[in-house]
Amino acid sequence: MFNAKLVAVIFGLTFVAVGLMGFVENSIASEYGFFQANWAHNLVHLITGAIFLLGAVNFLGQEKRFVLYSGYFYGLVALLGFFWPGDMLLGFIHINEPDRWLHLGLAIVIVAAGVLSTPVQAWLRAEYS
Repeated sequence: MFNAKLVAVIFGLTFVAVGLMGFVENSIASEYGFFQANWAHNLVHLITGAIFLLGAVNFLGQEKRFVLYSGYFYGLVALLGFFWPGDMLLGFIHINEPDRWLHLGLAIVIVAAGVLSTPVQAWLRAEYS
């Protein structure tokens, strides 16, 4: 098993890396990449990563709940993406069809990681008992 704090750090670093990568032209996640992300979308990734990293530090004892709620939030983002007309979510965040499916996949993976992770206190008790 892995603890929820580690899960939050991994997701945080991943989102920050993807957010930074989006500002550099590449074939994966950029304005002309497979996942078409404009500056606003990249900024959302950076903010999401920062929130995950802050959650890993500031929610002592609540990291598991924090990861689960983050996954639920991404589920809402995915639903919003599927039902929002066009390719400018909320009028300024560029998304395309692969983004919509990626957000759904992320929601599922984040929730699953939250469910499968152990709270930090439980993990610490197991380590030191």
